Amino acid sequence: MTVESGILWYVIGPSGAGKDSLLAYARGRLPAESGVMFAHRYITRPADAGGENHVALSAEEFDARERRGCFALAWRRHGLAYGLGVETAMWLEQGLDVVVNGSRAMLPRAAERFATLRPLWITASPEVLAARLAGRGRESAEAIARRLGESAGFAPPPGCVELVNDGRLEDAGERLLALLAKAG
Repeated sequence: MTVESGILWYVIGPSGAGKDSLLAYARGRLPAESGVMFAHRYITRPADAGGENHVALSAEEFDARERRGCFALAWRRHGLAYGLGVETAMWLEQGLDVVVNGSRAMLPRAAERFATLRPLWITASPEVLAARLAGRGRESAEAIARRLGESAGFAPPPGCVELVNDGRLEDAGERLLALLAKAG
């Protein structure tokens, strides 16, 4: 029996768009037997830093895992190292759909690595992005301004599914659930 590869939902978008909140919303509502896996990222950020549910690693641990081939994809951004574990590729090979919080800058490399990648662009208005970033309390006003300026220069890549998350989390969350259910 041949198993068809699953879809890799590669979630990208500017900081403050609500990617983590939307992924947590969908993860909490999809039944275990849905065939959709949510991959944790491995990040050199403390586990209690807030935001996404991730696997916290020291820089040394991250580098050692990267050298040993433990990541299907790894990158550095904003002074942190990020990785998607090799389990991501394994799940896809088993025919499971996988949802990952990716990086806009890594999209071309991710598309080369994963043939079934479908980019999902989560966005919000500049006003909503600014308010959310300030509310996180993780960055200085200068860092927030830098992120907002950077996000203004990005546009959804061709073929990307776009999901606007300006209003209630439930509204965008239900649209995300519908996308994931339709794909499976």
